[in-house]
Amino acid sequence: MGNLWDNDWLQRDGWSCLPVQHGMRCRGLKISVYGSGYVGLVTAACFAEMGNLVLCMDVDQQRIANLRQGIVTICEKDLDEMVAQALRLGTLQFTCDVQAAVAHGEFQFIAVGTPAREDGAADLSAVEQVARHIAEHMAEDRIIVIKSTVPVGTLDRVRAIVTGLLEQRRHDAVALFVANPEFLKEGHAVADCLKPDRIVIGTDSPQAARAMQLLYQPFNRKNDRLLVMEPRSAELTKYAANAMLATKISFMNELAAIAQRVGADVEHVRLGIGADPRIGFHFIYPGCGFGGSCLPKDLSALIHTARSTDYHPDLLEAVAAVNASQKQLLFRKLLHHFDGNLQGARIALWGLAFKPGTNDMREAPSRTLMEALWAHGAVVQAFDPLAMEETRRLYPDQERLVLAPNAAAALQGADALVIVTEWNLFRAPDFALMRQCLRRRLLIDGRNLYDPELVARHGLVYDAIGRSSRTPSAAS
Repeated sequence: MGNLWDNDWLQRDGWSCLPVQHGMRCRGLKISVYGSGYVGLVTAACFAEMGNLVLCMDVDQQRIANLRQGIVTICEKDLDEMVAQALRLGTLQFTCDVQAAVAHGEFQFIAVGTPAREDGAADLSAVEQVARHIAEHMAEDRIIVIKSTVPVGTLDRVRAIVTGLLEQRRHDAVALFVANPEFLKEGHAVADCLKPDRIVIGTDSPQAARAMQLLYQPFNRKNDRLLVMEPRSAELTKYAANAMLATKISFMNELAAIAQRVGADVEHVRLGIGADPRIGFHFIYPGCGFGGSCLPKDLSALIHTARSTDYHPDLLEAVAAVNASQKQLLFRKLLHHFDGNLQGARIALWGLAFKPGTNDMREAPSRTLMEALWAHGAVVQAFDPLAMEETRRLYPDQERLVLAPNAAAALQGADALVIVTEWNLFRAPDFALMRQCLRRRLLIDGRNLYDPELVARHGLVYDAIGRSSRTPSAAS
């Protein structure tokens, strides 16, 4: 085995040479990224930011046409500016030509979607299709990297597809394979990509490991955050991380249910346990359930993987069950306050995205709530700083949906207000305006944003998560 920093070591191992001199890259690397969605576009833009030559490929012609003009429809901090700059500098280009993408990149990143199937398993059809395209068109050695979130064993499946097709073609090009899961938080994805807390590399190839070390050199300068492991461990690490976060959320939501029944305040409990450094404060905020494109899907896929090995994942199934119930909690609270009859009620919603900083409404608690309200004859008056267009796209023909231009407008003529997403914009509201507008003076807080006593002093009925309900004080 040659030395990574020796400029001809890869050639001696029958591998085409990467541009290295004296342990440093002597030019930007050529990278192809398949998929221009959330993960693919962020990955492509961040690699281009570091001076690499990136070609991002997608089959969606309209999306590619928009991206070529610098039109980014994903709401992610700094992403549109980064894409625009990379287009100006020529470090990032977009194409629908898969053959061009295969020819371009020394590194071939697969970052396509893996949505959940009806049985909970991840749909790998797009991943496998990209693998076939690469194998059908590659004429030179390539490093194939799976960035998509995939079940354990997927890299082996991709390896079998690619090597099998190369053998059929009787082509002597060499492919190396790497699992490189992403750990991006929506709303902070660019920062997470540029300054990662860990870079997980799953491969059984020393050459591929060293090539990935070279690729991530600009992201890994101050501290060595590169973790090299076998591919199946890398694949499981991604699911394990999201399952742990989901577990913390469901644990706090179950604790909130107990707190409300025994007369405790879960926010005080949260502070008490979070002060323990073994626990910490991350992801121990009770609320109305987790959503988004990652936690629900990845939890479901991990449960499916466990069952496929004849193991019953009791804890993971409980986490999913608690979350499903929690996403119904806001509706149950409304139904209680309206004595079981919501026909004709007008309910104001503040927040539609599944979390602040994004317009993503996949698996969002707001959708569960709105659909239940509509089924019971209620009208929804909603506002969200970023997710209004996405809401229109999802519910284009819903006559009981009113999208308000701002938070105050959503209150006009409403019977009650429900806080669904904890946007900073909602943290210091005009409680006097709420009292004036809300016909029932009812505020249901799905994110525990407010001080119950303060709300009660403003003459509002306050019902939050894991806290005793407050009625208006006599002084109000």
